[in-house]
Amino acid sequence: MGSAPSLPAWEIRNLAHTTGFTSEQIEILHRRFLHLTDGKATMSKDCFDNIPDLESNPIKSRIVNAFFDQRNLGLQSYGTVDEITFENFLTTLSFFQHMDENHTKEDLEYYKTEKLQFLFRMYDTNGDGKITLEELREIIDDLLSKTSNTEKTSSSIADAAMMEAANTCGGQMEPDQQYDGITFNDFLQIMQDIKIESKMHVRFLNMDTSAICK
Repeated sequence: MGSAPSLPAWEIRNLAHTTGFTSEQIEILHRRFLHLTDGKATMSKDCFDNIPDLESNPIKSRIVNAFFDQRNLGLQSYGTVDEITFENFLTTLSFFQHMDENHTKEDLEYYKTEKLQFLFRMYDTNGDGKITLEELREIIDDLLSKTSNTEKTSSSIADAAMMEAANTCGGQMEPDQQYDGITFNDFLQIMQDIKIESKMHVRFLNMDTSAICK
């Protein structure tokens, strides 16, 4: 394919400032991006089929859709775009960026909230600001897709999880009471003790890029 075009220094500096990636990481990811797009300036969903690490992931489609979700690209609307630029690609990857302990407590809390907002959007598939029981069942269906009796199992798990969420966020509820769904504030409360840094990571930077970065 020949040598991949490099980004100008000013653009790398701007991207480093807005995403938190180092200049070296940005250059590696840019070469990775061009490899996946066959040198094109924009990426479609089909390009993600060339990422082996995602192939066996049960929620691959949700991860891929997250890269094209307008809410994750700073657009104030619900829906998806057909193609993304390298800046869009990097913006979404930045949600997986590890934040070291050198940041202030306020900054770390802010970045954790941003990561949880990103994760919440993956569950809130219709963009109404709530994770409903049906959405929760769909996600558990994906996660259990290779097991037997999936429908019955996912319904049981989702029902129990939704009841637990309702009790955690809204006080003790009876089994026959209705719970509209998990709002983002509920989600923050549920996830407050989870170390999201150890749960959300991406392997783009850990891959052997020697073969594609020449």
